Amino acid sequence: MPESSIPKEAAYQIINDELMLDGNPRLNLASFVTTWTEPECDKLIMAAINKNYVDMDEYPVTTELQNRCVNMIARLFNAALEKSEPAIGVGIVGSSEAIMLAGLAFKRRWQNKRKAQGLPHDKPNIVTGANVQVCWEKFARYFEVELKEVKLREGYYVMDPTKAVEMVDENTICVAAILGSTLDGEFEDVKLLNGLLLEKNKQTGWETPIHVDAASGGFIAPFLYPELEWDFRLPLVKSINASGHKYGLVYAGIGWVIWRTKEDLPEELIFHINYLGADQPTFTLNFSKGDDPSEGLEKTGRFTIVSKDNGVPLVAFSLKDRSKHNEFEVSETLRRFGWIVPAYTMPADAQHVTVLRVVVREDFSRTLGERLVLDVTKVLNELDHLPSKTNNDAKGKNGAVKKTALERQREITDVWKKFVMARKTSKVC
Repeated sequence: MPESSIPKEAAYQIINDELMLDGNPRLNLASFVTTWTEPECDKLIMAAINKNYVDMDEYPVTTELQNRCVNMIARLFNAALEKSEPAIGVGIVGSSEAIMLAGLAFKRRWQNKRKAQGLPHDKPNIVTGANVQVCWEKFARYFEVELKEVKLREGYYVMDPTKAVEMVDENTICVAAILGSTLDGEFEDVKLLNGLLLEKNKQTGWETPIHVDAASGGFIAPFLYPELEWDFRLPLVKSINASGHKYGLVYAGIGWVIWRTKEDLPEELIFHINYLGADQPTFTLNFSKGDDPSEGLEKTGRFTIVSKDNGVPLVAFSLKDRSKHNEFEVSETLRRFGWIVPAYTMPADAQHVTVLRVVVREDFSRTLGERLVLDVTKVLNELDHLPSKTNNDAKGKNGAVKKTALERQREITDVWKKFVMARKTSKVC
């Protein structure tokens, strides 16, 4: 803490100047998170920003709004509810928390059933694809559940339902399916998974359920692919999570987790709060909280489109020729134009495949799409004229490798990053 205070205007200017070093959110094509909303949404957020939502007895109207949303979303996901029957679900800070809650509910139900049968209940496991988000790994580690991952393969970057069901055993608390992989946007085949798992349950007497992680696709599939069966229309789907701050078109952080019936959420996990003489059940981990560019990219003749048409609106693409430069160099050079386009390798067993990814959000206009393709073309042209990293001609007279203009630029960027980070006294994740 400083010895003395400074004027509020100076404090504002200091912080604002540092924030200018951040990337432009509108040009951050790595993120699924909403970066623009209608002005009326901004007004509502500012009007409610001083409310501590967790105090349900003090803010009952906010709680009622949450309950309305839960009921709307449950019916959007085809929950079999009577007209006036309340849905079972909760609003949380994001899908990471939703997965913790859903996973905990599956674990507790499995344990209760095993205890009642007099069977061992100390080695639960969960089956997922290797393409799942890290929050699934966190759940497994935090709540002591073995994570069994179905490996990927080139050309098939989602969980194979057949292999997933083969990995299911009597200790499997659930199989997690992804509706909208972050790798290529593809929807996993939940209907096929449900059919195969029904057959295995019938043969074994198990009751292994399904959770659908619809963080990205939950607010896309019901509108773009209404005939696609992935939700509560399938009998083994017991819970679904979706992120409001992705394609729910609101700012971070709001997410939702919905259960098929109240029997799917163990009563011992629910806390009951009394406000205004009424009972309000709550189940959360948080406390206080507050144009497709693929066509243009294909026309360059330099990329292979990896993402599928049926899935989350994103474009994942790879270089056809990586002899001179790779996807990581393209990603890094694009930052000079303000674009944040991530490059990453696929999980096992497809780690030899590298892709770039562009997330198409509501605020990604045709103009921005055309500008992106133009800037990608410029980047490729620039990299084409730089010596290849593997080119022996890059060696100097003494055998030392000469630094390219891009490498020198990287060094300068690294120095500036270290300089800025050295000035920061705290970090926010």
